[in-house]
Amino acid sequence: MTSAPTPEMTPAEAESVYFNNYPPPKALPRHEALARAFVDYHVQANRRLVLVTSGGTTVPLENQTVRFIDNFSAGTRGAVSAEYFLQEGYAVIFLHRQFSLLPYSRHYSHSTNCFLDFMDEEEPVPDATETSASDHRPIKVRSEYQDQMRDVLRKYRYAKRNNLLLLLPFTTISEYLFELRSLAQLMKPLGPNALFYLAAAVSDFFIPSDRMSEHKIQSSELPDNLGKDQAVGSSDIYTGGIEPQPPSRSKKLIIDLDPVPKFLHRLVNGWAPDGSMIVSFKLETDPNLLVYKAQTALQRYAHHLVIGNLLTTRKWEVVFVTPDPPHERWIRVPKSRRSKSISGSEAQVGLAEAKRAGESTKAETGGGGQSQRPLEDEASSAEGVEIESLIIPELVKLHSNKIAKHNAQS
Repeated sequence: MTSAPTPEMTPAEAESVYFNNYPPPKALPRHEALARAFVDYHVQANRRLVLVTSGGTTVPLENQTVRFIDNFSAGTRGAVSAEYFLQEGYAVIFLHRQFSLLPYSRHYSHSTNCFLDFMDEEEPVPDATETSASDHRPIKVRSEYQDQMRDVLRKYRYAKRNNLLLLLPFTTISEYLFELRSLAQLMKPLGPNALFYLAAAVSDFFIPSDRMSEHKIQSSELPDNLGKDQAVGSSDIYTGGIEPQPPSRSKKLIIDLDPVPKFLHRLVNGWAPDGSMIVSFKLETDPNLLVYKAQTALQRYAHHLVIGNLLTTRKWEVVFVTPDPPHERWIRVPKSRRSKSISGSEAQVGLAEAKRAGESTKAETGGGGQSQRPLEDEASSAEGVEIESLIIPELVKLHSNKIAKHNAQS
């Protein structure tokens, strides 16, 4: 029996084949115990709970993994969104790529600000001995950073003190799928109070276990007597070009990947609680394809919202694509309040919407795509307004409407 689901299989058959051919993560039982207690606690409090997935998933090339394929994601969208969900009163299970950005600590990550730059030593006490003054001077936060750090610290401590934030890590695509399935099933008691915010960059392709090399893939030919992996035959996915002897260069590596089963269908129709809301993301680079691909995903999986974003403008604009009118709604940070981005292209903001309207201009659209939420309430920041501060309140409104409809039908 193949270890990889095939297109001919039903979603339930694909689930059975995939999960029966991969061992569950070693941490899964511990994560399940933590999540079960967390969910039960918030069911008793009748609190809304969101599962935020964040960061990229790896595709190992060997069982004893040295090399892997990774997705573009630092986990920024998920980490920032989790903070705004907490601000809106939700409890958050944060299923994140190990070592990706985390809520609150992301303000001082290695990729933004080194936390050591925010600290200093107190001045020595005048009557202290030279040794004690140099060895035991207290550490303090520099005065210019205290307000910001105090605000972040208070929010973090409030979330932890009130059991509002549960952090669960994953690394590989297989670990992610096991965790997602388990957490969704554990969230069933929440009913319509459950929300799924699937911001992780999930791999589209993987290597089935029966085609995976056990040991590190070698970049050059080995003599026959040096213990080649007997389980790897000529049909194995790692195929080196036949080189002259002695080889003049390293051999080629050809990787044959299978598509990852689209388990979003199973999440919608099997794993998730009855009445829950499911939100997925669609990242594209071509503005001509963004809304089309988001609409296609919505029709295929029959969930509730696709948030589309372009790689070059994702920090400043997104589009909500829903099955109900208005079907397509753009949310943008006003030009004067945008953060700077090294990788972004502000000139492309509004381009996807303009193309949808049949316009050729690259100028920003001036119409109704902009969020109606007033920005005067946002704290002024030299770094600009985070678009998640606009996304999450709008999403909370949609979730509230869905809960009301579900309760009216019950």
